Amino acid sequence: MSEQEIYQDFIAWLGKTWWGLPDSEQLMPLIKARYSAEEAAFLTGVPFSGNSLEDLAKLKGRDPAELKPYLDGLARKGLLFRRESDTTVRYSLNDSYFVFFRSAFWPGFDDESSRAIAPHVNKYYMDGVYDQYATAHAKGLRALPIDQTIEDTRQIMPYEDVVKVLDDFEYFTVSACPCRHRKNLDDEAHSCEKPIGNCLHFDALGRYCVENGLGREISRQETEQILKESADAGLVHGISNWRDKPDTICNCCSCCCLWMEAYHKLDHHKSLDASNYRLKIKPESCKACGLCVKRCPMDAVQLAHSAVAQNKFNKAPVLDADRCIGCGVCVHKCPTDSLTLGRKAEIVDPPKDIREYGRRFMEDRKAGIRLLRAKNT
Repeated sequence: MSEQEIYQDFIAWLGKTWWGLPDSEQLMPLIKARYSAEEAAFLTGVPFSGNSLEDLAKLKGRDPAELKPYLDGLARKGLLFRRESDTTVRYSLNDSYFVFFRSAFWPGFDDESSRAIAPHVNKYYMDGVYDQYATAHAKGLRALPIDQTIEDTRQIMPYEDVVKVLDDFEYFTVSACPCRHRKNLDDEAHSCEKPIGNCLHFDALGRYCVENGLGREISRQETEQILKESADAGLVHGISNWRDKPDTICNCCSCCCLWMEAYHKLDHHKSLDASNYRLKIKPESCKACGLCVKRCPMDAVQLAHSAVAQNKFNKAPVLDADRCIGCGVCVHKCPTDSLTLGRKAEIVDPPKDIREYGRRFMEDRKAGIRLLRAKNT
């Protein structure tokens, strides 16, 4: 079998999971930059669900003792997920979304391999691969309000209280933000001055990152400090969009984040899912400094003439409610406390768990495919 055929077979296999690989001139160069031909040949047919070393050795006709270091090396590259329990170690093939948009850049390396991958990922993103999310009602991240920006915390849901969210975790880790890092590695992309050491993972995913050199363990206190510094820098807390056992809190900027860039540049109908809170404005105390306009990642706030404003400009913020995601980034730094987050009248709960989230995504993706086919006939 030729090298080209090996890669084509692997692409066909990798596209069988939840995340597809639409055709693009970027696809083959990206696959070749991330996987050697040997790795592609071996990984073709490896299940996306966990299998023991013995099962994989039998599947591939290899000796378990000889195969284990090879599998562990693939896990360190972020190509396999490795989960160890008291009784066994199980391996599963990571999907292409995980490999290209996450694990490739979590270590924060500035090396030849990372620089070879980044431009292809950035171009493939714009060339259709991310349009699989265009019709998704539930995005992968949900805005998590910044601590102490909510006006009345008596009714706040546990999954929207960052302190209570952290209470549910036992193991805390941090990796490089893969979105900002891949942009900074690409000479043809814009560079971002926001900090990158703030992609937070917890429990099972966090252990995987640390065990495979994709992140480092931190304390609960360090996690809180990273969240504070991210809020100060104008970044949006984005948490895994399900209630039970979320495993990630990203800290997102509008220029690099997968979800925000999809909204601003790919014309998707929304970015992160909004929280159940919306900006409230007290124009009478506003001094029209414009900081909220500058900090808003969604362009949802503008200064306009106000009859009740008492500043020398007679201006105050005006909200485009449809754009507001209730993140609290503008509230966090308001010098006159003229902004708060108020609870919406209609509360929308995120999916219960990752399984329900996956089911919703697949239903939306299939609907999007049907709609596209109907337009093309």
